[in-house]
Amino acid sequence: MYVEEREGRVLTFQRNLAPFESFVPNGQDHRRLLDVGCHIGVMIELAQGRGWEAWGVEPSTWAAEQARSRGLHVLTGTLGEARLEDNYFDVVTMWDVIEHLTDPTTEVCNVLRVLKPGGVFAVHTIDIESWFARLMGKRWPWLMEMHLYYFSPRTLGKMLERNGFRVIRSSAQGRFLRLGYLATRLQPYNRTLGRTLHGLSSRLGLAGLAVPVNFGDLFTLYARKSP
Repeated sequence: MYVEEREGRVLTFQRNLAPFESFVPNGQDHRRLLDVGCHIGVMIELAQGRGWEAWGVEPSTWAAEQARSRGLHVLTGTLGEARLEDNYFDVVTMWDVIEHLTDPTTEVCNVLRVLKPGGVFAVHTIDIESWFARLMGKRWPWLMEMHLYYFSPRTLGKMLERNGFRVIRSSAQGRFLRLGYLATRLQPYNRTLGRTLHGLSSRLGLAGLAVPVNFGDLFTLYARKSP
């Protein structure tokens, strides 16, 4: 499914990459970015296209091999296992990863180690304190066994500040999804709505159209490593 939704992820990551252009000026030599849990490397590919020296670490052997087959610099394993140089990267990103980790605090410390002083850490995750999560209750779609920890901008910010970071900003941030895929995701919660959207998008030839979706329950937090 990740590969099938590549178009939506490209649009999402293009938007996500934009803030780093202001954090790290384009004129700086060797701008370096590390994507933790990069999967097939969409973020890395886009960053390279913008002139970054982009790396990734990915525990899935299959996904890491997919990324390397496209010439991307991806290491198989976790950040803790990777032998990356201290104080090396200007930016470290972590998209939809931290909620899956058995020890988020240790991973944050690993990020701190590889970031340059003043470097920026961007974390995108689900917001357990969002209005949509509260409205949906037990039917909130992000309540999954694979999600081991749930954060909010408040709790994630506190964890980062306890471990050497200063929060710059955070904001609700959705993603781009194809209409056909969105319809299948809606069906378990509202079968009529999901089927109607699927039928309409198919008849109109719009099933492959990528649209922005934001229910306010996803957020990105940016923090800077203390000098």
